[in-house]
Order: sequence, then C-alpha cells, then structure tokens
Amino acid sequence: MAKGNFRAGDEGTIQKRLCGREQECLKQLMLDPLRPYVPEYRGQIVTEDGEDFLQLQDLLGEFEEPCVMDCKIGVRTYQEDELAKAKEKPKLRKDMYDKMMLIDKSAPTDEEHRLKAVTKPRYMVWRETISSTATLGFRIEGIRKSEGFSSKDFKTTRSRQQVKEAVTMFTEGYPDAVFIGSSLLFVHDASHASVWMIDFAKTTPLPPGVNISHGAPWRPGNHEDGYLTGITSLMSILREMDAEASP
Repeated sequence: MAKGNFRAGDEGTIQKRLCGREQECLKQLMLDPLRPYVPEYRGQIVTEDGEDFLQLQDLLGEFEEPCVMDCKIGVRTYQEDELAKAKEKPKLRKDMYDKMMLIDKSAPTDEEHRLKAVTKPRYMVWRETISSTATLGFRIEGIRKSEGFSSKDFKTTRSRQQVKEAVTMFTEGYPDAVFIGSSLLFVHDASHASVWMIDFAKTTPLPPGVNISHGAPWRPGNHEDGYLTGITSLMSILREMDAEASP
C-alpha cells in the first residue's frame, strides 16, 4: 500500500486516495457474490483541500492489537499495457539500475553495468523473478505484528521454504490463524482472524470475447494473471503448516 494514499476517516472507515479504476471495480463488487470478502465501499468524498478520496470499511477496526500480512496475488504485478507501453520507447533508467543493484549486484549484465542503467521493461520482468511471484504465484509485501515488529524486507523471499518461514513468523503464537483462506490481506489478533481481497487499482475488465483460467501460464497478450495459481500455492502452504502443527 503506497505511503500517503491513506488517511483516517470517521469511525469504522478509512479514506484512500481516489483511483477511478479502483472505484468502478469496488462499485461492481458491492453487487457481486465476492462482496463479503472485500472492503465495503462507502462512497467518495472531497477533502477541505480539494482532494478526492474513497471511503472504505476499516478492516482493522474489529481487531485488538492486530497482526497484518499483505500479499500480492498473481504471477505478475504489472498490467500488460504497462509492459507494452514501456517497450514502445524504452529509455535507460539509472534509478531502476540503482534499485536492482541494491537487491543484487550481479543482476545487471556487463553492458548494463557499463551504462549504469536498465530499461523499464527489463526491470519490470526482472523484479518478478526475484520473489515468489514467479515461482508460487504470490509474494509477501509486508508483515506487521502486534508487538511492534514491522517489515517490508521480502523482496527476495522466493522459495517455498522462505515463504513458509515468513508466514510461520506472522502466525507465531496464534496457531488458529493458519485456518484462514487465501487472499491479499490477512489480519489476526488473539481471538480471531480474517482475510480480504484489496487493492483494485490495476483491475480491468477483460476484452470482449476473451476468457482466462487464472491458472494458465502468462504470455504477453493472453491476459492470464495467475490469481488461482497464487491462491493454490498459498493454501498448500497453510495446509502444510496446519498439518505440522497438529499433534
């Protein structure tokens, strides 16, 4: 969740900076069978300084000292048109080279090292390969625990075992929390646990006549997102943790 996009709302609500695409998606979801699994959309407001925000259900409101885990589901986290536009006139980006170097100094090619820059398409595709997005169909974005621990240092959490260790840390001390399903935002406290689908800013309708399985391999242009691939992997890990915790 991008810093600066959220602000506190009235009791039971949180305000998120307006994204028209996300707003339309939420409006449709309020009439969809998935409604219980997404934040309730409560309209649009304009702040005193003229900024537009969406009013959403505060998902943490019902919890005491909540632990939160944010996951990105799918085999890619960028839209196909983002990649296509980036490929139209690829420019060398020093900032993306610097980001790559911070994570893995061996990742750039000799030529990229010489130029000290990479193109955006190169960085976008590489970014997905270093985490579990490519291997499991989801990745952990961040974890915050009730005792104050908070981390977004999961950029290279790639293998099944590494992900399992992170989820184990998230549920440590609360074994019942592993009985949740699978989605993007997991929340638990000492007494109960829930999960919701969140963040629909990049959710768009499929072109007319196009159908996808959400589980087939993605190739540029086929619109597959791997959502069910990620859900299946996450469920498998949770079931495995549950079995290991059983006497």
